[in-house]
Amino acid sequence: MSSFPRRQAATRRFTLGAPRRPTVSPDGARVVLLRSRGGDDPLTCLWLLDVATGEEHLLVDPRDLDVPGEEDLPPEERARRERVREQSGGVVEYALDAAARLAVFVLSGRAFTVELVPGAQAAPLPVEGPVVDPRPDPTGARVAFVRAGTLHVHELSTGTTHVVAGPADDDGPGVSWGLAEFVAAEEMNRYRGYWWSPDGSQLAVARVDDDPVTRWWIADPAHPDRAPVENAYPAAGTANADVTLALVDLDGTRVPVDLGEGAEYLAAVTWDTHDLLVTVSTRDQRRVDHRRVDPDTGESTVLVTDTDDVWVDLVPGVPAHLGDGALVRCVDSDDTRRLVVGDEVVTPLGLQVRAVADVDGDTVLFTASERAEDVTLWAWSRHGGAARVGPQYGVWAGRRAGGVTVLAGGDLDNDGVRTWVLRGDGRTVGVTSHAESPGLQPAVRRIATDRGGPSVAVLLPTGHVPGSRRLPVLLDPYGGPHAQRVLATRAMFLTSQWFADQGFAVVVADGRGTPGKGPAYERAVWGDLAGPVLDDQVAALHTAAEQVGDLDLDRVGIRGWSFGGYLAALAVMRRPDVFHAAVAGAPVTDWRLYDTHYTERYLGHPDAYPEAYARSSITEDPGAASPARPLMLVHGLADDNVVAAHTLRLSSSLLATGHPHTVLPLSGVTHMTPQEVVAENLLLLQVAFLRDALG
Repeated sequence: MSSFPRRQAATRRFTLGAPRRPTVSPDGARVVLLRSRGGDDPLTCLWLLDVATGEEHLLVDPRDLDVPGEEDLPPEERARRERVREQSGGVVEYALDAAARLAVFVLSGRAFTVELVPGAQAAPLPVEGPVVDPRPDPTGARVAFVRAGTLHVHELSTGTTHVVAGPADDDGPGVSWGLAEFVAAEEMNRYRGYWWSPDGSQLAVARVDDDPVTRWWIADPAHPDRAPVENAYPAAGTANADVTLALVDLDGTRVPVDLGEGAEYLAAVTWDTHDLLVTVSTRDQRRVDHRRVDPDTGESTVLVTDTDDVWVDLVPGVPAHLGDGALVRCVDSDDTRRLVVGDEVVTPLGLQVRAVADVDGDTVLFTASERAEDVTLWAWSRHGGAARVGPQYGVWAGRRAGGVTVLAGGDLDNDGVRTWVLRGDGRTVGVTSHAESPGLQPAVRRIATDRGGPSVAVLLPTGHVPGSRRLPVLLDPYGGPHAQRVLATRAMFLTSQWFADQGFAVVVADGRGTPGKGPAYERAVWGDLAGPVLDDQVAALHTAAEQVGDLDLDRVGIRGWSFGGYLAALAVMRRPDVFHAAVAGAPVTDWRLYDTHYTERYLGHPDAYPEAYARSSITEDPGAASPARPLMLVHGLADDNVVAAHTLRLSSSLLATGHPHTVLPLSGVTHMTPQEVVAENLLLLQVAFLRDALG
């Protein structure tokens, strides 16, 4: 059997073969989903499940279609996959008409349609490529798509294609129509740039002008013959893309949409049979407006304004409408993120709403947490109030339509993701998973902390006998905003358990800034992304040592990626009295080099709050030389999110202060590391480095 690192890499962290991206048809009769045909098969297929019988039908297998491989993806699709952290190939995204009778998808820049009935054959859309983000209109009569920054519409009945929105002759080279700009996709969970009207007669289309944005150039030093890739990157304190919205008729007639004064970010667009709604935010993110737009004139009025002295979070899935037109949104009240329908707060104090998944008539399906480590599925309706749907513990998500709910998730007692359909009559239908079992069962010990303290878990080597030996310690955090590591699901701890089985006591902690414990806990990092975060890791380490007893605090390492990489480097540089070695992967070392929307939410504009950036950045950290602790820096040279300049500048600063360190550059690797050999050997190299550094 292959080693765990190789199997984890080959199976994309054991996600291949598991069902994902389910959509329930409006009548509740069918479920559309994606799934590859095996646990080590990276090509995703499109499937159809009959809710009444439980039968599953393969609709599209990319191998059966005459298309080139993943190497021929257009740049816009590669960028989209990087933003959503997509590691599979094949049919990785699809769009449906309103009745869920027609699906549209893209393979290697070619668009295809397929009817959602068993035995249907996918047909290529007879248009020139490359095609990006094809979507049918709600009636299923036409398909819109983007090509070369221009939005096209293809009429299925006549086979004709025409441009409905594209750059004008006097526009600069950075103008595009129908695509999401970088920060929308990376930070706001908005991955699209156009939206059909309910009757298919109009589209709301985003016009993005990237010309004001600073240009960065990402080169591949391993291939000096290749030209650097141009990247419009809005670093903190610099100009964002100019994003506007227009209502576009099928003949190309445009009406500009009023987004309101001070609208720096277009966060969301919702167009249903009740209203066209847009969600916009100021640059400092302390005000978010939900505005109703008149589809005839483009004029808008404010429905609701949310304000906060620090920042307003964007909650996925809202705003939305109940079947009767009542507005569904979220509000922070008494340190609880709560669901609001109309003017009524409908969820209790202490239940932290995470996201709204679907609105089905008078029912709202949403995820929420009673405990930070659990994310469970809930439903609210006028007649039933708020009630949990499915398991009480674990991490769960779902979709709902036509009275039918799909549940998917996992817990600490079972491997992988389990998916099933809850029918309207209360009976359940299982959904097949081909995912491989990790063959590793994390033994997670949750550590009790003071109320309001970090969430902490400890993992020990399999078979470790308490009191038999002192174990070197490895902290394995992410530690930053909008992400958690201490969640009640095995998938979160597989790598941590593997490190434990190499001889470490592994401590995983979520400190201030991480979600699930209320808005105040998240906002405790405003103005300082270093101090509270690092203090909580130290506190978690000492609490774990007190309660477990076998942790050797004279041998403490820390590893992490992205924000976790920043935290790892920060730890050995600012607290060498606690941390003795670190592996920092793709770390953000200078927050002026990270994007506007994320960075300015937590640190403000660098011109207004320079001290916040000085506190949080480590490229010129005065603690870098006293004493010097072993530090390995790992960075993908093709990373367009956390660019390699972060690691290179930190390396220069460390060299200037005489701090010995190791730099591992990864040629051709982005912020993800899906390549099997890279992902496998990265784990092995980290273990070797930490063993040597910690003795």
